[in-house]
Amino acid sequence: MPKGGRKGGHKGRARQYTSPEEIDAQLQAEKQKATEEEEQEEGGDGASGDPKKEKKSLDSDESEDDDDDYQQKRKGVEGLIDIENPNRVAQTTKKVTQLDLDGPKELSRREREEIEKQKAKERYMKMHLAGKTEQAKADLARLAIIRKQREEAARKKEEERKAKDDATLSGKRMQSLSLNK
Repeated sequence: MPKGGRKGGHKGRARQYTSPEEIDAQLQAEKQKATEEEEQEEGGDGASGDPKKEKKSLDSDESEDDDDDYQQKRKGVEGLIDIENPNRVAQTTKKVTQLDLDGPKELSRREREEIEKQKAKERYMKMHLAGKTEQAKADLARLAIIRKQREEAARKKEEERKAKDDATLSGKRMQSLSLNK
């Protein structure tokens, strides 16, 4: 019985089979380790540098095989379809000497949109002041109507004032004429 009193094994999990290429690679790796250990025992301390060089040359061959094995170990449909994720970015570290502080700084999407919004607002205000936008045309038409109304109201007031002045003058003349009699 497993630890913790749990029953059963891994019934729901998918079975994993090793491919013949992986088995061959493992066997070759074990053989190489065994031969290296034998060479180190036979060569002693003085010959320890040479097997490492040979090991590096052998490891470079193995690393290519390991890369192929890694690509073959993809799960599910990944092995069938060769897709590269454009959203996944490999993180690369830069040294301080490699940083380019004088170059133009790339803006984030929000910063770019904010700058574009401000520029668009400035362009609109220039067009609006020049009277080229629909809203500016409507405002100017409304202002023209209001000016006409105010001019008419001022003209009427002036006429009424003149009429009142004329009436008062004529009334004063009448009084002065009546007093003279």
